[in-house]
Amino acid sequence: MNNNWINSSITQYYNWLRDKTQVLQNEQTGWYIITTPFVGLFNDNIEIYVKLDNEKILLSDDSQTLSNLDLAGSSITRSPKRKEWLEMILLNYGIQLNDNELQAEGTERDFNQKKHNLICAISEISDMAMMAKHTVSSLFKEDVRTFFDEQNLIYTPQFIAKGSTGIEFTFDFQIAGREKELVIKSFNNINKLNVPNFLFGWDDIKNIREKISGKELKGLAIINDIDRELKPEYISALESKGAGVIMWSKRHQPDMLKKLAA
Repeated sequence: MNNNWINSSITQYYNWLRDKTQVLQNEQTGWYIITTPFVGLFNDNIEIYVKLDNEKILLSDDSQTLSNLDLAGSSITRSPKRKEWLEMILLNYGIQLNDNELQAEGTERDFNQKKHNLICAISEISDMAMMAKHTVSSLFKEDVRTFFDEQNLIYTPQFIAKGSTGIEFTFDFQIAGREKELVIKSFNNINKLNVPNFLFGWDDIKNIREKISGKELKGLAIINDIDRELKPEYISALESKGAGVIMWSKRHQPDMLKKLAA
């Protein structure tokens, strides 16, 4: 496959991130407000707060993430399951919780990684609002993990790999075979932000992972299509970039199960 498309896509993705990111400074407090193009719980742009303290860089969500969950009826304190998943997400991304405020600390050297981790944590924690609905008994990621166990698959959850940009990307699952390796993202919802984010992360780690493992690295998207309409362009975008796609409603079909073979 001609790789010109991915080079062009990466350039467009970088340009999009830069053009859609806004920075404002509160001169009284010294905090910078970074408005990102990533969408939060109420379809608003995720904001993070950054301040330089001597040689340390402090990052925060200003307590917005958990406050928004409360407003959405998904209070962490009232659900042991949500609290368990919160703790896992914080551990996975190296984020601290202090009086409902998500915090991270870094330096100029690792600022990009810390910013990336905080945004990812905010996004994943916001997804827990889906658990407020009576029809949803667990996070979709947990459903996928149960399905893997039923199929006796050997997998690594919360797989982390560093890409060519120097940023570490986290995938929901990884399955390694003798000749092929799969990195898997479970999409409870797909949109114009999380689809290119997954494709970008997969492409960024691809060359490095293939050199280390000596195996072909494939990307796989497992999409929740139960009781919801999916925009065809998002599916087409995944497939056009060479990613495998499994629809949750068809997961037991032989052609879908074959996509899990590494």
